[in-house]
Amino acid sequence: MGDFYIAEDKKWYPLGVTKTAEGYHFATTAGKESCSLVLFREGKTAPAGQFPFRPEDRTGDVWNMTLSGSDFSGVEYAYEADGKLEADRYGLSFRGHEQWGNLNNVKKVRRAAVVQEEFDWEGDRPLEIPYEETVIYRLHVRGFTKHASSGTENRGTFAAIAEKIPYFKELGVTAVELLPPSEFEEVMMPEHADGNPYGKDEPTGRLNYWGYGDGCSLAPKASYSSGKEKHPVREFRELVKALHKAGLEIIIELYFTGKETPGYALEAVRSWVERYHVDGVHLVGCAPVKVIGEDPFLSRTKLLANCWEGVDPGRSRHLAEYNDGFLTDMRRLLKGDEDQISNLVFRIKRNPEKVAAVNYMASTNGFTMMDMVSYDRKHNEENGENGRDGTDCNYSWNCGAEGPTRKKKILEMRKKQLRNAFMLLFLSQGAPLLLAGDEFGNTQNGNNNAYCQDNDISWLNWNQLKTNKDIYDFARYLIAFRKAHPVFHMEKEPRIMDYKACGYPDVSFHGEKTWCPEFENFRRQLGILYCGSYGIRPDGSEDDFFYVACNMHWEPHLFALPHLPKGRSWHMALNTDEGTRNGIYLPGEEKLLKDQRKFMVPSRSIVVFIGKKEA
Repeated sequence: MGDFYIAEDKKWYPLGVTKTAEGYHFATTAGKESCSLVLFREGKTAPAGQFPFRPEDRTGDVWNMTLSGSDFSGVEYAYEADGKLEADRYGLSFRGHEQWGNLNNVKKVRRAAVVQEEFDWEGDRPLEIPYEETVIYRLHVRGFTKHASSGTENRGTFAAIAEKIPYFKELGVTAVELLPPSEFEEVMMPEHADGNPYGKDEPTGRLNYWGYGDGCSLAPKASYSSGKEKHPVREFRELVKALHKAGLEIIIELYFTGKETPGYALEAVRSWVERYHVDGVHLVGCAPVKVIGEDPFLSRTKLLANCWEGVDPGRSRHLAEYNDGFLTDMRRLLKGDEDQISNLVFRIKRNPEKVAAVNYMASTNGFTMMDMVSYDRKHNEENGENGRDGTDCNYSWNCGAEGPTRKKKILEMRKKQLRNAFMLLFLSQGAPLLLAGDEFGNTQNGNNNAYCQDNDISWLNWNQLKTNKDIYDFARYLIAFRKAHPVFHMEKEPRIMDYKACGYPDVSFHGEKTWCPEFENFRRQLGILYCGSYGIRPDGSEDDFFYVACNMHWEPHLFALPHLPKGRSWHMALNTDEGTRNGIYLPGEEKLLKDQRKFMVPSRSIVVFIGKKEA
């Protein structure tokens, strides 16, 4: 390749490709014994040139080379390491795998672009919305809009997510979380667990739909882009900029196998923050959380992980615990299990000062919220593993029939249980997370491990937004209700004390009798009183008083109501038992209680009373 030559350059550069005064510097750890830089012209199959790394330019395990030339535009590269061609894990954008699930791409090595195009951010920067103001919406880039009912032009792409920004705003969420948007191999290959080197290296016929596996973590996924030119970098940046202009944050999920070096994982996270302005990164798998969590460059970036034990959070509250703890406890409470009142108290007030808590009722791995109230057992037959895959611990209740049914009472109970679940989620102090589609009753037909389902099982059917409009309306209203009342999302965890000396604790817990919470294992009732003096609205005014009566027993229970300050009276604000009005009393229409001392809470119901000032 006569247009390029190796230049003398003794400086140290980071791994990957770095633009220099002489040209471009390539640094890689590929190959133990030998390594060569292989260049390609865009669209051409055969290599256009090959440049072996010299032993004298090797520092430790890092091969170094500075390549000079007149024009690097349209030039792509890979490495030949110990005789085998492989992609640069530090590559920033790739070509050759633009078509999703193409079997012909399995043995085709990803080629990274040398030159990265410029982008005008127009002053864009991460939004830094505090966790107490955050409502997260988690989605799969492809499955979110791939169904024909999505109404988007570029279905299953980054661009289609941007088309749904008005929907995010209408729903009321503040952040969008994407399952891994980085380059990964979606066509699954056999693992050869028996160690047989002569095993067939052919595709298994299944797809790695979720994206959990080895990959190139610094580059946006090419098959998630749209258009003829298919520039994933530009399209992802345009998505970020559009979300930020709408006041929405973007959080991405990055998966690490544990085989990566801590330096690689840290560089991947930094790269997405620096190059793509993402607001947060959810670390999944075996990420080096201590290295990433204590990195000063990321001290204002939302970092979410299963656990941060032993990690110094620093001066800003940017770390968040993201695990199934809330899901497990609240699903057990919802279905009526014994000994859950202590868990309800813990989960509903949990909002640690240094490490925030992310709460959700459903996640990618497990039942959707609709399936949580429609199935007792997993139904993973379509996965081809004879039902062995997926957890057996779903903590679900089908409300009387397994799967689809026409029985009116069962359908009404399912919707009531969904309203209860939304109440538990959005009236808890931690940052709530909603799995895409749960707001309109999305189902996966009882599949709780749809990791390989790139079809109608995993794609959102947006027609359900019409058929289950009442579910959507309740979820949307509850998000707005939470935002309007700061007592449900305080800056710090409630202290259960009257530290303002206003006559009431910030939050207090009650049983069927006021001020007497009951924690015996057979109890399924709890009352929660919120004092409005501890919730200050943006205009400086105090919030209202609220009393949340939670009865997860299959029988009604009589709750005594706490006394309110003089000049206030209890009104009905929400009642999940009232299906005819979808459980909602709009602001200004809250019903005054005739009996201000007690209220009979129906079975399996949550009722919210608001202490309004008397006219």
